[in-house]
Amino acid sequence: VQLQASGGGSVQPGGSLRLSCAVSGISLDYHAVGWFRQAPGKEREGISCINSNHNTYYADSVKGRSTISRDNAENTVYLQMDSLKPEDTAVYYCAAKPAYCARYASLYSYWGQGTLVTVSS
Repeated sequence: VQLQASGGGSVQPGGSLRLSCAVSGISLDYHAVGWFRQAPGKEREGISCINSNHNTYYADSVKGRSTISRDNAENTVYLQMDSLKPEDTAVYYCAAKPAYCARYASLYSYWGQGTLVTVSS
């Protein structure tokens, strides 16, 4: 099983990025994929998740500014992030677990390597 996160980069406040998580070895039909982030000196934070049945969840910190989606044909999950703020600066990780989303990172079986998002003027 492999998860490959990509799409990070440097952007100015108010800008947008689309993160991608390419998944291989498991089917999105049967797995939930979540996005987490970890800023320097802070704990890993779950920010969004999409279930095997397409239900979606967002943390308050990104709600209204982010949209999670998935393409089962490509086995890829996307996180569109808009109106980015400096406090969004972090390494972003995608992770997968069977069936349903979970709040805690420890419940996810598979992890990608992370992609860095820097929001700065």
